[in-house]
Amino acid sequence: MARTYDFMLGGGHNFAVDRAVGEQIGRAMPGLRQAARVNRTFLGRVVRFLTDQGIRQFLDVGSGIPTVSNVHEVAQQADPACRVVYVDRDPVAVAHSELMLSGNDRAAIVQADMRDPEGILAHPDTRRLLDFDQPVGLLMLLMLHWIPDDSDPLALLARYRDALPGGSYLAITHVTGDHQGENLTEATDVIKRSKSPDQITLRTRARIAELFTGFDLVEPGLVGCAEWRPRGPADISDEPDMNMLVYAGVGVKQSRNDEE
Repeated sequence: MARTYDFMLGGGHNFAVDRAVGEQIGRAMPGLRQAARVNRTFLGRVVRFLTDQGIRQFLDVGSGIPTVSNVHEVAQQADPACRVVYVDRDPVAVAHSELMLSGNDRAAIVQADMRDPEGILAHPDTRRLLDFDQPVGLLMLLMLHWIPDDSDPLALLARYRDALPGGSYLAITHVTGDHQGENLTEATDVIKRSKSPDQITLRTRARIAELFTGFDLVEPGLVGCAEWRPRGPADISDEPDMNMLVYAGVGVKQSRNDEE
């Protein structure tokens, strides 16, 4: 699905089968490309927000195939000293990321599954670039809906959270069915028929909010992706439903002193 998302964004790093699935999903749910764009513009806004909060190191889990305004580009524009570790399991995404990051000694790509946080956190490139005694910006954008309930996403997130120091941030975007109708069901059926190993688990706003356990949501809370601190019309879809297909939120982990 990383390659299908690349196709939705207008990228060229995808195969015919990925484009076929993307076109079928698009027919079932017109406007989905706008939803993909809205999610991508959120990435830029959240990275700028985090750098404004003093975050200088980022862990982008499920980074996908590189396109415009990648995390390291936005962060290092704010401060060239920012360090970024990307994580993806898709070999195409990893190969293109390696090419893109060639010569950048403050960014790296780790090939791993997000369900192996210990392996990700212990990877030599992660340890080289990230200092877990200092706050980290953890990004999980359009990722957690690929984790079914029987894989316990709350427990998975707890393993990441426990490795982060106080003052770290967690950013999540997650597909929801709260504001959608039959079109979304048809789109998810296309994914099921594709036999992709990635299958969507739709969650309500309340259940997505639970994923921030141990973090305090910052304003404006958990909202439609386009509603999270938009800067202008380019951050918002012309189709209202596409602004609410994905929830977005950012939480900050309390320091021990705050907890006391």
